[in-house]
Amino acid sequence: MLHKGQSQDEYSEFELRLMGYRMATVDILYHMPDHPGVLQNFVWQTLDLAPKFPRLNSFLSFWEKNIEGRLHKVTVATRQMIEPQELRCVGGEFRLH
Repeated sequence: MLHKGQSQDEYSEFELRLMGYRMATVDILYHMPDHPGVLQNFVWQTLDLAPKFPRLNSFLSFWEKNIEGRLHKVTVATRQMIEPQELRCVGGEFRLH
């Protein structure tokens, strides 16, 4: 978990995944500003912490304040990419020259 004042940019993707971050795929369906009866689709992927998704919530807050397209539906799909049973110590190293 990130400490107060730290950002995700300070860590590698691997380090974030070890801290519990997961790849989240977000499908956002929103109303076109000029044609409110027409829905547009936007897909976004990011590393985030389930189940609260702080980065996604921050993005959606930004969207509602700064983007004219009113949100219709937000769907989130996520899976933990690195699980404890997938990590193991290596007993040796082999080098090929």
